Amino acid sequence: MSVRPLSPEELCTRCDPGRFEFQSTAELEPVSARVGQERAVEALRFGMGMRHDGYNFYAMGRPGAGKFTAVSATVQERAAQESVPRDICYVNDFAASHKPRHMLLPAGKGKELKRDVEQLVEELRTVIPGALETDEFRTRKHALDEELKGRQESSLHELRARASKKGIALVHTPMGFALAPVKDDEVVPPDDFAKLPEADRKRIEEDIQALGEDVRAMLAKVPRWEQEARHKMKEIVREAMRTAVAHLLEDAKKKYAELPEVVAFLAGIEQDVLENASAFMKRDEAAGVAALLEGDEGAQLRRYQVNLLVDHSETKGAPVVFEDSPAYDNLVGRIEHLSRFGALLTDHNLIKPGALHKANGGYLLLDVRNVLLAPYAWEGLKRALLSKQIRIESVGRVLGLGSTVSLEPEPVPLDVKVVVLGERRLFYLLSAFDPEFRALFKVAVDFEDEVDRSSDNDLLYARLVATVVKDEKLRAFDRTGVARVIEHSARLADDAAKLSAHMGKLCDLVREASYWAGERGVELVTAADVERAIDTGVTRVARVRERLYEQIERGTLFVSTTGERVGQVNGLAVLELGGFAFGRPSRITARVRLGRGEVVDIEREVELGGPLHSKGVLILSAFLGARFVQELPLSVAATLVFEQSYGIVEGDSASSAELYVLLSALADVPLKQSLAVTGSVNQHGEVQPIGGVNEKIEGFFDVCSARGLTGEQGVVIPKSNVKHLMLRGDVVEAVRAGRFHVYAVESIDEGIEVLSGVPAGARDAAGKFPEGSVNARVEARLEALAKLRLRLGKDKDEDKVRGNGDKP
Repeated sequence: MSVRPLSPEELCTRCDPGRFEFQSTAELEPVSARVGQERAVEALRFGMGMRHDGYNFYAMGRPGAGKFTAVSATVQERAAQESVPRDICYVNDFAASHKPRHMLLPAGKGKELKRDVEQLVEELRTVIPGALETDEFRTRKHALDEELKGRQESSLHELRARASKKGIALVHTPMGFALAPVKDDEVVPPDDFAKLPEADRKRIEEDIQALGEDVRAMLAKVPRWEQEARHKMKEIVREAMRTAVAHLLEDAKKKYAELPEVVAFLAGIEQDVLENASAFMKRDEAAGVAALLEGDEGAQLRRYQVNLLVDHSETKGAPVVFEDSPAYDNLVGRIEHLSRFGALLTDHNLIKPGALHKANGGYLLLDVRNVLLAPYAWEGLKRALLSKQIRIESVGRVLGLGSTVSLEPEPVPLDVKVVVLGERRLFYLLSAFDPEFRALFKVAVDFEDEVDRSSDNDLLYARLVATVVKDEKLRAFDRTGVARVIEHSARLADDAAKLSAHMGKLCDLVREASYWAGERGVELVTAADVERAIDTGVTRVARVRERLYEQIERGTLFVSTTGERVGQVNGLAVLELGGFAFGRPSRITARVRLGRGEVVDIEREVELGGPLHSKGVLILSAFLGARFVQELPLSVAATLVFEQSYGIVEGDSASSAELYVLLSALADVPLKQSLAVTGSVNQHGEVQPIGGVNEKIEGFFDVCSARGLTGEQGVVIPKSNVKHLMLRGDVVEAVRAGRFHVYAVESIDEGIEVLSGVPAGARDAAGKFPEGSVNARVEARLEALAKLRLRLGKDKDEDKVRGNGDKP
């Protein structure tokens, strides 16, 4: 068998600019960012059409895939066709002020009601004092005062008359009322009173005692008279205010007659004003009322204000809200407080909306990772969706950690479609470990990582470039620039037959290419500008790669690119740092000796090998045992190691290289050090595809190029990876010039022939490998080791027998 090197055309599938009929993207119509995302868009439309519980969305895909842009655009299109939801207001419940009531009003009515109530409050500031300053009110109040005063004076006059008949005076002193005997209209001094006959003194004392009881009885009636006067005054005030307030509210009640909850609220205002009539009388009439209304920022009248939580007066269609900081309070709302004299006070006016309020009746977009990171936000979101209510309360109250008295706002009914955007990994984890997740997010919106590369999609991609150019006011691209963008997109997809759906990287490339065109002073972006954008982007992050290749070139890291060596081969790995991936050549060596069939992976023995790498090594033992000396025990001990490797080795992409070097050591056949190898292998010796094939080829090419290309250097890859090749232009040109080669193999036999130049050999009808072939040499070596092992084992058994016979 012979394996030919791949042709330059097989190394990179070019996009021919001549296929495009346009001269620049300025001629193209824009297209949405949903190119190739038919599955995701259909899922979104299905979920938006399902108005049943639980049909919320989880939009998943790689970061930068354009999930948010596509979801937002699709949802906006649907939301524009839907009805505008109702305004959300909170008002005071006059029967229980700590439990504010919500009102759901037609769009725009909340703003009108808030304005009307504010105007009503302003009018109350003047109308109520005015109602208490009318002549009629003053007359009635004066009459009531005179009535109370008359009753008190009448009772005092009657007591004085009775006392005077008995020669006793009722005297008003600073300490109150007092009774004293009189003679000739003068109070009898105590000394003179003591000189009176005992009978007279006893009579006078009895009269004073009896009159004292009457005075105390009269004084006991005074508070009752004053209370009756206050009740009458309250009724007078209520009647005066009822007329004024009813006149103010009459028009408002007519305006909102079709909204019973508003009418009931206005009636509550009227009743509360009348119930608190005495509060308006703290000082003398008008001054007292003005002081009450204006003091403490109008605390009394704050009770009547409307807290417009969500205003849809200018909303078109259903709302679409993206909450980029989904903390618990930002989702379900919060209750704020004011500090007054060292105390925290609150009322219904300090209730603030959350994203669920703003999106109610529409769509809410959230980043699932941010929600999960915010304490209790995920649980709060699920609770709202399950109960279909938005209940505003602090996290501490929800968790039962606090007992502070606060408001208990009435929950708002919830009708919202929630779209959470995130990685696939989080979707699968939530599906596995959150029992409520699948019941609440029934619609999976799965965004493609790449789309098929076809003539139609190439044109769509060109229109996508035109869209980015138009939206961001960049320079237009000519046909060559668009073609180079499409080629780079296929490289990002790691597949010549696919185009990357990573919109973030596409937009960055278009922006940077436009910048470099501007640096050249041209208006059209060409392929050269796109190439420069790609190259400079790599240069900015390639410091580590350059230092690594420098160490190889200087001989600090051992990688041979010329000559031949037994039990040694160049393996290829991919390193990724900060989103930048590059190939790293590594020396892999093998040593063999007599043993019990173990293939020891030194990386695994020192815990530097990952499970996938260890799996690949274990397959090697199975391959050897199945192909060679099946009648004899596998009697080899082999060690494999990645030389100068000081970190974790993971993946099975080097398993074919490890098998090649193991066969080389067993057959004593040297391998070409001018070639590097990648590919995994199965137990049947088939070479399987691996990832990062472009980076691996380019990595070894860069090392060889730095030392000087000889025309013998190249890379051996799995044939199943040919469709993934989108190599750099300098690599393709080197292959075209015959200075570098890429070989694609399907089996270990093909690969060992390329690496050694010696035929692998296949069994003939007699079951023998051809003389001199690699397989024949391997089998001969294994057979010799097996026989040696059996002979040594037999000799050992005989020694044991002889040893036992010598014993007495």
